[in-house]
Amino acid sequence: MTRPLRIQYPGALYHVTSRGNERKAIFQNDGDRPKFMEILAQSLTTYSVKIYSFVLMTNHFHLLVETPLGNLSEFMRHFNITYTSYFNRCHRRVGHLYQGRYKSVLVDSDEYLAMVSRYIHLNPVRVGKVKRLPVSAQLGLLWQYQWSSLPGFVATKKRYEFVDYGPVLAEYGGDTSAGRRRYKKQLVLDLSEGLPLQEKIVGQCLLGGEDFVNWIREQFLDGQEGRERPAIAQVKRFVAQDEIMTIVAEVSGVEVAEILSRPGPIRQMAMDLLYRYAGMTNPAIGKLMGVDYSTVSQGRKRFREAVKEQDQLQKNYRKAELLVSRIN
Repeated sequence: MTRPLRIQYPGALYHVTSRGNERKAIFQNDGDRPKFMEILAQSLTTYSVKIYSFVLMTNHFHLLVETPLGNLSEFMRHFNITYTSYFNRCHRRVGHLYQGRYKSVLVDSDEYLAMVSRYIHLNPVRVGKVKRLPVSAQLGLLWQYQWSSLPGFVATKKRYEFVDYGPVLAEYGGDTSAGRRRYKKQLVLDLSEGLPLQEKIVGQCLLGGEDFVNWIREQFLDGQEGRERPAIAQVKRFVAQDEIMTIVAEVSGVEVAEILSRPGPIRQMAMDLLYRYAGMTNPAIGKLMGVDYSTVSQGRKRFREAVKEQDQLQKNYRKAELLVSRIN
C-alpha cells in the first residue's frame, strides 16, 4: 500500500492532524493542554510557521498551518517529539504517544482556507453523544469550548498571540466586528447543513480546485504512481551539514573550525540550523561538535532566547536562514 507523498514547498498550506496511539488520550490533566500550547507556540517561532486555526480534542488535534520556508516535516518532527518527551516525563511512561505519523492534507488556500478553518472549529461538536444534540445545544457548547482558536474569531479579547486570525477573516470582510459576525453565522449554517470536507480530498493528501490539483500533480506527483512514497525525499532535500557550517561561518565572520571548538551563540546557531535544515538529530549534532546531546538541546534553547535580546545575533541568524533556504 502506498503512502501519500509529503509535498513541501514555501508557502504551502496544510490541515494537519495527529491522533493518540491506540486512540488513547494525549492530554491527561489540567496542565497538559497549556504545556501543549506553549510547545506549539515555541515550535511555530522556531520554524517560522504560521497558524490560522487549531483545536485540541481528548485524543487528537487539528492544525491549519502555512510554511513560508516549506518545512512542515521538520516543524512537526520537533513539535511532536518535544510534546511526547514532556508527556512521557510528566506521566512516567515510555514509548510512542501518537499513532504513527501525523497526517497532512495540502490545501488550496484560494478556495479552501476558510472552509478548513470552520471544519476544524466544528470538531468539538462532531464527536460522541454531542453530535446527536440539537443544533442550539451544540452551538452553546461550541462557543464555550476553551481549547480552540474559535473564541478569538468571535471576540478579540479571547485571542492567542501566536494565531494569525487575519487571513481567514479576510474572506468575510476582514478582521472587523462585521467580519467576525459573518464567520460565526457561517459556522451556524455549517452545523445545520453539514460541511462535507472529507469527500473533497483527492488521493488522501490534496484539497483544492482543479487547477491547483493539476499543478501539484505536474510539479510533484508525475512518475510516482505505483511506488512506495517515503516522506518528502522526492520533493525537498535536506541541506548538507557542510553547507550550513559554511553559511554560519560566513555570516558570523569566523572559521568553521572555530565554530566546532568554541562554545557560545555562534555554535548554538549552527546547532539550531543543523537540526532544522539538515535533518540532524541532537545526538548527531553532538557527535559532530564533540558534546553530549543534552548540550545541543540546551544550547539551542539558550540560542532562541538570546536571539530575542541581541539585535546583531538576530540579524545574523535571519541572514543565515535566508541563505540556507535558497539552497533548496
